[in-house]
Amino acid sequence: MTFAPLLLVFLPLVAAGVSFALPERLSAWRNAANLGVAFTKLLVVAYLLNATEAGLVFEWRYEFLPGHDFVLRLDRLALLFVTLSVFLWLLTTIYAIAYFDRGPNLPRFFGFFNLCVLAATGVAMSGTAITFFLFYELLTLATWPLVAHKGDDKSLRAGRIYLSYTLAGSVAFLAGILWLQSLVGAIEFAAPPDLTGIPALTLTLIFILCIGGLGVKAAIFPLHGWLPEAMAAPAPVSALLHAVAVVKAGAFGIVRMIYDVYGIGTVAELGLGVPLAALASVTILYGSVRALMQSDLKKRLAYSTVSQVSYIILGASLIGPYAVIGGLVHLVHQGIMKITLFMCAGALANRMGIKAIADLDGAGRLMPVTMAAFSVGALGMIGLPPVAGFISKWYLGIGALQSDAAWVVAVLAGSSLLNAAYFLPLLYRAWLLPPPPDRPAIRELATTRDRMLILPAAVTALVALGAGIFASLPFSPLGWATLIAEGGYLR
Repeated sequence: MTFAPLLLVFLPLVAAGVSFALPERLSAWRNAANLGVAFTKLLVVAYLLNATEAGLVFEWRYEFLPGHDFVLRLDRLALLFVTLSVFLWLLTTIYAIAYFDRGPNLPRFFGFFNLCVLAATGVAMSGTAITFFLFYELLTLATWPLVAHKGDDKSLRAGRIYLSYTLAGSVAFLAGILWLQSLVGAIEFAAPPDLTGIPALTLTLIFILCIGGLGVKAAIFPLHGWLPEAMAAPAPVSALLHAVAVVKAGAFGIVRMIYDVYGIGTVAELGLGVPLAALASVTILYGSVRALMQSDLKKRLAYSTVSQVSYIILGASLIGPYAVIGGLVHLVHQGIMKITLFMCAGALANRMGIKAIADLDGAGRLMPVTMAAFSVGALGMIGLPPVAGFISKWYLGIGALQSDAAWVVAVLAGSSLLNAAYFLPLLYRAWLLPPPPDRPAIRELATTRDRMLILPAAVTALVALGAGIFASLPFSPLGWATLIAEGGYLR
């Protein structure tokens, strides 16, 4: 499996090529190819988990410019992100096939959908800063057609806003990379550059450029404006944006910058960790407050993402042992819970036309499986045990105390209260209020398409429960995050 990293990016490229090539009349073949490739990639990752847990690192490199290698490197951190993306890619593919059925422009949709997954995989496995940037930009370009997929004015406007934010962020990130490389040479994540002798002001400005550029995709306040607007996209796109691809790429890049480029010693010496933790905390509370103000279900979930992704950045910037683990494990936990919520929101809109929060009355009686899955995701976001979100917040809280940042505990408590304030009324409406008299009864799982639309969310809800209940197991997200931290991120 020496070429394992190359294989992991090649498989979604195959699925993208097939999707673009096959016309809509051959949709059954396209669907089979997408599912087959996604399942094959999952099997490859399952094989690699055992080898990587034992300490093996898989690497593939190619010199594409003098002194600059294109490097794909599969270490434990990369595999954490890759495993999440591969698992959710398979479920989102099943969901998208059912959601769209035989809608227009699906060859284009699934083609770019797979390119987006390819880019997210490449971001995870990038071994150098330049390799990371190339995949980071591919992710931007592959996601834009998905955001604008519907082709109406609202979608096209959302696409323009998305590009204006993300391309500006990319310029800042690239400027930071090139500036640093002009001082230290090519940047490889496995061998952090020697930053001694570089003036503190220069290092601080480069850090601000890179974190600011990455912070656009991570939706850090005030760079988050594109994310709520992107809710004009179809539900499968929203699920992909919020759980796997764009926001996670930004957060993942920030983790790489702190630990694999600057190093925690340099970040602490420059005094950059506390300001970043403060900015993440502001984003956590701001996103929660804005979520509380939304009447549209998907926009409420979007602002929830603005808040929740910053837990990852908060954990990375605090640098304490438990905080690092809490941030890394939330990379997985947030993805599982948030994709559950978005798939449920899409199913409610698709089957019952529910888009506004005020229309949720009685939804639990008519679509109990969907609302049960939604409830698990919502309770996990609040941080209630035994759902996975509780584990993340517990570790972040202890990590804050280890880092002498007790104020972060107040931020976490305030965020949980706000999460309860904007999620519990939804559950109250869905489960305890009667449905409107003019709303027809439906059979939730009557057809194969219905089951393909609804059961993926049920699976991710069960995984969110399992990740909390079985957190102590070695191959749980918490166990893997602990392994990553102990393997080098606590130095």
